[in-house]
Amino acid sequence: MPIISLIFLIPAIYVACRTFWPLSLPLWSRVLVALLLLAASQYHLWSRLSSGSVFAPEFPRAAVVLFNWALGALLLLWFVQIVLDLGLVTAAVVQWRRVGLPDTARYGAIALALLVSALAVAQAIRVPPIKDVEVEIAGLAPPFEGYRILQLTDLHVSRLFPDRWARAVVTRANAAGADTIVVTGDVIDGSVDMRRDDVAPLRALRAADGVWAIPGNHEYFFDYGAWMRHLTALGFRMLPNAHIVIRRDGAALVVAGVTDLSAPSVGEAPPDLGVALRGAPAGVPIILLDHQPRQARHAAARGVALQLSGHTHGGMVIGLDRLVARANAGFVAGRYAVGGMTLYVSNGTGLWPGFALRLGVPSEMTRFTLRAKP
Repeated sequence: MPIISLIFLIPAIYVACRTFWPLSLPLWSRVLVALLLLAASQYHLWSRLSSGSVFAPEFPRAAVVLFNWALGALLLLWFVQIVLDLGLVTAAVVQWRRVGLPDTARYGAIALALLVSALAVAQAIRVPPIKDVEVEIAGLAPPFEGYRILQLTDLHVSRLFPDRWARAVVTRANAAGADTIVVTGDVIDGSVDMRRDDVAPLRALRAADGVWAIPGNHEYFFDYGAWMRHLTALGFRMLPNAHIVIRRDGAALVVAGVTDLSAPSVGEAPPDLGVALRGAPAGVPIILLDHQPRQARHAAARGVALQLSGHTHGGMVIGLDRLVARANAGFVAGRYAVGGMTLYVSNGTGLWPGFALRLGVPSEMTRFTLRAKP
């Protein structure tokens, strides 16, 4: 059993014992609810049994949505029940007598958790809007003033984000009028055979200066080589530890990419900015695509002007973002000034179908407009 499955047993047992068991309900119904809670908590185990990986639940989309809603409600109800229990303990200490919780409070907590979880799943699976961000770049030549880059990241094309969702994303991306489109990793969840039809709409992505991409950690979970070949066949120009030079009217702009930090775990080349920039023209602004933001300070020291990252999903839920930031060198969402470099960490266009919840952290497609720094 995956460790994640064991971890989620804790809230299921707590909620079963503290929220549902004390209710004035028939014994059979309380047992049934307890079993349903345990089943919902083991979503990642069922995912692994369905496909061989916790990262690719191979159920009908409605089932994936339902599992995420149930898991989200379970975790929210766990949190609310802990708050209620702390209140009971405090009241008992103050009044120096046992204090009970009425059924109405428990039913209210259940309803709140179910409703908020439904809203969180709805926010997670939508087709995100375009978010505009202006970035000042030192040394940006006049021909690139107003140059527009559209970033897509963490699409996680899967049973939850299938072909029709991908098609809607492509339609909105193409209508954004970007000069170039960059895709900063975690395009998929599943093997090429699983996702062939779902990723097919990505072939229609169009921008004047091309569609450039790098792998994220999830590409390494599902036959990295096969996915690099397939994404290339779809028209993605991959930049694993490589760069290209975009030229306009005698001016230049470098777009570089690196592999993911997880690459060595499967015997692939680790991220190497030195290799990526080998042969790049001197004195030209550098845009770096790096799926994870953890090495931003290293990129800034190498003279990168703008780093575009994803991976964190923005933390997904307000409050949880602080924990995600700790695992990513303090970077979790939005714009950061790192030395003389601008780092932008996108909230993500999609997210992992194993935890498809968003509260206060909206998904995005990010359109950057470059401006010359005075």
